[in-house]
Amino acid sequence: MAELHVELVAADRKVWAGEATIVLARTKSGDIGIQANHTPVLGVLESDPVTIRQADGGAVVAAVHGGFLSFADNKLSILAEIAELADEINVERAERALERAKAETDAGAQRRAEVRLLAAANTAK
Repeated sequence: MAELHVELVAADRKVWAGEATIVLARTKSGDIGIQANHTPVLGVLESDPVTIRQADGGAVVAAVHGGFLSFADNKLSILAEIAELADEINVERAERALERAKAETDAGAQRRAEVRLLAAANTAK
């Protein structure tokens, strides 16, 4: 299967770069899967996990909060305000953040904590 080059960059660092067979993400327009030779696309990202599937069968999962993705010439750039690899997420801290956000009725913080927990759960599978 053909591969595409992916770069996942947060505002403060390069999070991940490498080759992938497909990338799954959620944009304001809906869910999208991008493979090699996809038509060029620009999308605004929703806060949600992004899954990068590699040719060896492995997957990289990241909690992505805001930003956009751009695909052209078999290169996908994911530029996020905040991005964390699932294996970097401290589940206990994310659970505490979720409870605190619920108590404070902070919808934005609640969604960020939920996305972190979703990403961590997806990587545990």
